[in-house]
This record gives sequence, C-alpha cells and structure tokens, in this order.
Amino acid sequence: MKVVILAGGLGTRISEESFLVPKPMIRIGDQPILWHIMKHFSSYGFNDFIICCGYKQHVIKDYFNNYPLYTSNVTFDFSKNPIKEFHEQTDLWKVTLIDTGLNTMTGGRLKQIQKYLDGDTFLMTYGDGVSNIDLNELLKHHITHQKLVTISAVQPSGRFGKIEIDSDSSIKSFKEKDKDDSGWINGGFMVINKRVLDMIDGNDVVFEHEPLERLTQMKQMSAYKHHGFWQCMDTMRDKDYLEKLWISNHAPWKVW
Repeated sequence: MKVVILAGGLGTRISEESFLVPKPMIRIGDQPILWHIMKHFSSYGFNDFIICCGYKQHVIKDYFNNYPLYTSNVTFDFSKNPIKEFHEQTDLWKVTLIDTGLNTMTGGRLKQIQKYLDGDTFLMTYGDGVSNIDLNELLKHHITHQKLVTISAVQPSGRFGKIEIDSDSSIKSFKEKDKDDSGWINGGFMVINKRVLDMIDGNDVVFEHEPLERLTQMKQMSAYKHHGFWQCMDTMRDKDYLEKLWISNHAPWKVW
C-alpha cells in the first residue's frame, strides 16, 4: 500500500527555519521530521512513498538523491566505475517525489498524484507530525467500518480543528481549526479510498474543507481514536519540544 505525505506547504508559522528549507525538512536530531515519519511507516512494512512537494521542492529531491551517501559508510575507489561502495544497506524505500506546485492546496496536491496510485486504498499523512499510532490497528479499523476515509483522531490542546464522533465511530461533525474548540482533532494518518479523489476538481480545493465535510454528511468518514503520543511541529516551540525528546532518548514516536 502506498503512503502519501503532504510536504509542499510554506510553513509560515515556523518561518525561523522554513525560510531555508521546507517544513518537512526541518531537523529533529540529525534527520528531518520527514525521515522520522517515514521510519514510522516503514516499521510497519509500508515502504512505498509518494511525497507531494511544493515550496523549495529541490531541497527534498537533493536529500533523497544523496540519501545512501548520507546514511552509509562508503568507500570511494577512483580506479573503478562506479566509484562508490556502500557498506550498509539503507532503508528499502521507494520514494516518488512530485512537484505539486507552490500555492496548491492540500486537495489539489492529492489530486495531482492520483495517477501514481495503485489499488483502491492508500495511506496519507502530513509532513509535520509524528506519532506512535499503531498503523495495523488503524487499517483494521478502516476495514471493519467500511468508510471511504478513516482519520486518526487525537486529543491535544484546543488550538486545532474539532471532530465529533458517534458511538459507531462515524464522524458527525468536522470543523477544521476553530481556535475556540477543544476535544478530538484530525491528527492525519488517514486511510483513504482512491474514489475520494474524484471529489476534488482543482488545485484550490482544501481537502480538509469541502471534501471531508461532504464525506461527513454522507456518513463516509470514520475516526480511529488514538490515545497515545501525537505531536505536530507548527512552531519553534513544538520543534524544540520534539528535539528534547529525541536527544534524551525518550521519543515516543521512535517505534523502529
């Protein structure tokens, strides 16, 4: 199953670092947060990634172009061709990098990668949030409830969007980022039926607005309640918090 990661936004709320690199490339420890997210998926056997790039997309492409070099010991033997010999096997990832545009909204980015998908279902998350969510249980929930979209519901502070969940796990209300709300919010880590992308008709569509609100009205969204760790990296304060967890060897999202 393919994993789609949205990594094209401007990251204006963490501009102290995002003016140099795209937000998903801001480092936690010695690797970008995008790497941490991918390692999480990979630990569950999901190694086929489609990354929706946009702002400073060349930084992400340069990183993966040189990834084996950065993550392995290497011998340069200039008497041979090729001259590089890697001494460790790097991650068994297939990474497709798609430039989905600088100002494209989240729905538009998903629509643009539709042709790269195979199968009926794919996983999707944002390139700025880490979690220890059990992806096997998430998929089991999706299969059991048979909705077009399953989102992971988490409970951080009330500065994010709010969702209300029925007793049968159907979502009955979806309000994105109302700063006065608290409770369950959209934490990403979604399972999506590819048919949902037919509801997106242009680059200006915000996936979290009309498509998800429409699916809510259709009773075609389900929530997998995750009670464990989840943290997005919206601000430098968030980044510093994640950094402290990582360097102290107490990073809950490190499940690999």
